[in-house]
Amino acid sequence: MKIYTKKGDSGYTQLLGGTKVLKCNNQIECYGTIDELNAFIGNIYDQNINMHQNKVLKKIQNQLFNLGSIVAYDNTKQIKLPDFDAKNITSLENEIDLIDNEIPKLTTFILPSGHDIASKCHIARTVCRRAERNIVKISKNKKEYLIYIKYLNRLSDYLFVLARFVIHSKGLPETKWEKDD
Repeated sequence: MKIYTKKGDSGYTQLLGGTKVLKCNNQIECYGTIDELNAFIGNIYDQNINMHQNKVLKKIQNQLFNLGSIVAYDNTKQIKLPDFDAKNITSLENEIDLIDNEIPKLTTFILPSGHDIASKCHIARTVCRRAERNIVKISKNKKEYLIYIKYLNRLSDYLFVLARFVIHSKGLPETKWEKDD
């Protein structure tokens, strides 16, 4: 089987279910951003932060793949989509709490820098925020999308504390924002 199909050469692609749409469609943009986020998280995973965080990151990657397929669905055919529920959010909150107990209390704004791995976490965090905005854009106030919005919101929090954890575990100072610089 060849990797290229040439079906997208005209600027169109298909949603999960078969609906043909332009590649600039909001739904495509949304799951494309989730895919981009997943790739950035894979890059963080490849840094081997520690075994526990690598397990967490791998779990997140799988959850993002599930979320991407849910967002890609066009609701035209009966398709069994992956489960995505509040347990995903609770799991992230538990990880945030664990990390938060190991790092110093945040007393000021910090700049997204300080170490290569921490910077990668911050890049992933900003892509996560974009994915969250994209989900909000396509949700059109659908209640079932609230869990996805909440998950991405919590994931960006996790990535923020993970960046701080990396800095702290390396014994490095955080780069504080200097308002008048």
